[in-house]
Amino acid sequence: MNRKVAMIFPGQGSQSIGMGKSFYDNSDMAQEMIARASERIDVDFKALLFEENDTINDTAYTQPAILLVSLIAYRLFQERCPLQAELFLGHSLGEFSAVTAAGALDYLDAVALVHKRGRLMQQACEGIDAGMMALVGLDDATVEQLCNEAQESGKKIWPANYNQDGQLVVAGLKSDLQSMEEVFKDAGAKRAIVLNMSVASHCELLQSAQEPLQHELECMLHNTFNAPVISNVTTGPYNTKAEALPLLVEQLVKPVRYKQSIQSVAPHVDIAIEFGNAAVLKGLNRRIAKEMTTLNVSDMETLSNVVKELS
Repeated sequence: MNRKVAMIFPGQGSQSIGMGKSFYDNSDMAQEMIARASERIDVDFKALLFEENDTINDTAYTQPAILLVSLIAYRLFQERCPLQAELFLGHSLGEFSAVTAAGALDYLDAVALVHKRGRLMQQACEGIDAGMMALVGLDDATVEQLCNEAQESGKKIWPANYNQDGQLVVAGLKSDLQSMEEVFKDAGAKRAIVLNMSVASHCELLQSAQEPLQHELECMLHNTFNAPVISNVTTGPYNTKAEALPLLVEQLVKPVRYKQSIQSVAPHVDIAIEFGNAAVLKGLNRRIAKEMTTLNVSDMETLSNVVKELS
């Protein structure tokens, strides 16, 4: 049977100390990728990934760490089971992992790129007390309406991540997010929690990061895609540099439509394989598209299990 496979990649929030250790301990290739990434951006990834530290939750370091572990998982899988992907897809940062896996970014360039992306996001939010809030129990239309009404009254708050039905993250100024907590709860939210974050991803507060990110992308992106990548912004596919460049820049200030992306691709693939720590997307997919099987490669054991299941 010729199964159609989507290769998918997680974003921030999937990180934890020890991620990638199983790969490092059992693979010369993983050791080499970590060593070369450390040299590229002058970061000790062994310490960042495997030793207790707070830096791994700093977005400028979280992003390259997650991307690196995801790409190690993907390359080890391809060594053992060289499947041609029907498409690539990622959640937020994971879209950059997807573009790299698709062949349109060198992995070391990608490590440097998302390290810079994280710094640009931090710089854009310096001094403005930006943040994000997780909402549970509200439908998309209600959240969008409440955000629109808040904006009309001068507040800075936007939908940022459409994760699944009844689970949406909003971004903006922390004071505005906090002022909306009771509004969301009065509208039926079961939970409205301001997250421990110092950046406001996927909203207009990141506009100043767009131009420098575009410059980096113009220098690094190739025009070679092994399969289409699904855009977080449009939920549609792209497979050229000309298409990718504006979408990856726009992604900074537009919401991640992950739920809608999975809904659009699920009828066209048989299996999704998530490459990276924590199986976050596997859990989301189970609730978004029950008819689509999602597997996860996060360590050597899950790698062997997935290869066995596909053989």
